[in-house]
Amino acid sequence: MSTLMDMPQVSECSVAGCSYNHDGCHAGAVTITGAGDDAQCATFIPLGYKGGLDRVISHVGACQRFDCVHNKSLECSADAVRVGAGHDLADCLTYTQR
Repeated sequence: MSTLMDMPQVSECSVAGCSYNHDGCHAGAVTITGAGDDAQCATFIPLGYKGGLDRVISHVGACQRFDCVHNKSLECSADAVRVGAGHDLADCLTYTQR
C-alpha cells in the first residue's frame, strides 16, 4: 500500500477509555502490535482528555503482527478493522492468525 486512501479504515472502536475514541476513532492512524493471540491497538491512550483530530477517518498505519492473514509487508490488507476489548481494553478484533 502506498497512500493513506489504500490503508484500511478503523470501522469500529468500542473502547470507552481511549482518548482517541469519541464517537469513533479520531487518531490519524493506529498501530497494531502484541504477541501470541493478543493483537493490541498500540495507539490506545487511557487519559482523561480528548485526543486526535476533529474530522478524521482513522486508518491502520502499521501492523506489527506479521502472523496475521491480513498482514502484507507489515501493512494491513483487511477491508476494515474493528478495535475493542479482547485480552486487553484495546485489541484488533479483525486479527486472524495464519
